Amino acid sequence: MSKLAVFDLDGTLVDSAPDLRAALNRLMGTRGLAPFALPEVIALVGDGARALVERALAARGAAFDAAALDAFLADYTAHAAVETRPFPGIPAALDALEAAGWRLALCTNKPEAAARELLAALGLAHRFAALGGGDSFPTRKPDPGHLLATLRAAGGKPEDAVMIGDHHNDIAAAAGAGVPAVFAGYGYGPRAMAGGAPVAESAADLPGLIARALARP
Repeated sequence: MSKLAVFDLDGTLVDSAPDLRAALNRLMGTRGLAPFALPEVIALVGDGARALVERALAARGAAFDAAALDAFLADYTAHAAVETRPFPGIPAALDALEAAGWRLALCTNKPEAAARELLAALGLAHRFAALGGGDSFPTRKPDPGHLLATLRAAGGKPEDAVMIGDHHNDIAAAAGAGVPAVFAGYGYGPRAMAGGAPVAESAADLPGLIARALARP
């Protein structure tokens, strides 16, 4: 059995909200719209870049257009690692999982190019056997097809995998794919999104919870 831990990115592995906020506010500034506070941006994160831009513009009474998304993606991708860092304890948790024989993969609704740029900038890219971005496959979370496609890309199987995330999209994708989940309680999603999944209060809790999730009958 090749055990596979599949992680969400924003709000689970990395605290990316400050850079998302900065890029979003630069976009707002070009359109004469009011900026967002950090908690407002955190509440918008989880469904990919298009949804983030759509919701931000709607919150300011503006209509979505493709040029806004293109501008946001170009700006954000170029500045994705200015303030973004792994959550405290994440590098040690990944080390512990790898030492225990786990392989790692990433399943995120962030566009693949932006996710790869960010992982490379943070020195994390080498850790992951596969990366399934929000535009990598025909579907994205909460559709279980996104997780299943990521598992195939990593050479894994649902029965040998655990999904780790901080959003109901992660929990729903895992349930649909028949994969146990662990909820990152230290991340962006409210606790109600855990949906009964075990909750990691900090990254230090992840290795133990992930191992127990796979061991459940």
